[in-house]
Amino acid sequence: MRVMVFVKATEESEQGITPSPEVEQMFLDMGKFNEELVNAGIMVAGDGLKPSSFGKRVAFDGPGRTVIDGPFAETRELVAGFWLWEVKDMDEAVEWVKRCPNPMPGPSEIEIRPLYEMEDLADLIPPEAAAIHDGVGEKLAKR
Repeated sequence: MRVMVFVKATEESEQGITPSPEVEQMFLDMGKFNEELVNAGIMVAGDGLKPSSFGKRVAFDGPGRTVIDGPFAETRELVAGFWLWEVKDMDEAVEWVKRCPNPMPGPSEIEIRPLYEMEDLADLIPPEAAAIHDGVGEKLAKR
């Protein structure tokens, strides 16, 4: 089972990284945790994200596209970092998150969301679309 693990943004993370002994320790602790995840065969990918002031959103309305510059409101709905994990089930993902050092200097949250797998969508995806998806997956695996 693949899950996306989101480190939720905080008011502090939206201000950017400010050097301090606390931040240095946080990076050290997180690096060690990432190393554990890799050694256990759990972590597929992961990284931190710059504050939303560096970001853009593209809003879709039919054929129209509107670009919205950051920063974005509702900090608690923003993501400051992510992992992509391969786990046996949601319980295993929760156990790993519980072992995670606090990803922020203050209070923070981590959200875990399962990814759709092709078998979840088998009754919805036409064979032609499934073939395209499989081809894309093969190309990505070769990268």
